[in-house]
Amino acid sequence: MLEKPRLDDPVLEVNGLRKEFGDLVAVDDVSFAVPQAGSLAIVGESGSGKTTIARMVVGLERPTAGAISACGRDRSAAARSARERRRRGREVQIVFQDPYTSLDPRQTAQATIDEVLRLHHGWPAGRRRDRIAELAGLVGLDERQSRALPRALSGGQRQRVAIARALAAEPRVLILDESVAALDVSIQAQVLNLLADIRDSTGVSYVLISHDLAVVRQLADQVIVLHHGVVVERGGTADVLDSPQHDYTKRLRASVPRPGWKPRRGGLLGAGEES
Repeated sequence: MLEKPRLDDPVLEVNGLRKEFGDLVAVDDVSFAVPQAGSLAIVGESGSGKTTIARMVVGLERPTAGAISACGRDRSAAARSARERRRRGREVQIVFQDPYTSLDPRQTAQATIDEVLRLHHGWPAGRRRDRIAELAGLVGLDERQSRALPRALSGGQRQRVAIARALAAEPRVLILDESVAALDVSIQAQVLNLLADIRDSTGVSYVLISHDLAVVRQLADQVIVLHHGVVVERGGTADVLDSPQHDYTKRLRASVPRPGWKPRRGGLLGAGEES
């Protein structure tokens, strides 16, 4: 187990982050910090840059400028060795939106979790079995579900497997990239309650990438609002969602469906759109 940072130190810190794709500036001068056991939501409509930020933090994209630090160590540049990549994986993990395509269809839930335990911890088989059972219980998977292939599981069960796989590395930060967006509303509620319980029991910090303000309200302590890659508002979740100050945040808030709402084409936040 890695030595834990002090509780008053940010477990994740981003300063002046910028990402260019040719002439397109996808992210411009974004900064934020996430405390130990804290939860930050990055919100905005499709194309706002929120998923690009997540990909840079986890190491799937390199920033054009700016700095990223996790657990007090810089990770702005690419990892130079397999050892460094494994260390970074024990600091930050990500759970993607689609639990089916992010899982190996040939691996059971147990095998999926075991692969991570072998890679990051190198424990003997007996200890890995105990940890697999512990993680399965933590995310609410029974023995039958743990032995099943992804095709035999529901969407919510697959996402539980994906969460357990990410937690197997014992990360300090878990990025949730629209991780409940593909689930039915009732299953969303179950997974969100699960994530809240996991945060309470493990002290893991969350970075929540979402366009769903109801999800943000339930899981996040702090919010930053992105518009065309620029932070236009930030603050406590209740303050930002209940009393938005920026016009763009007000439009996001107004776009949330209310009783009697009827869908129409061309809304501000298109359901199922990519971020």
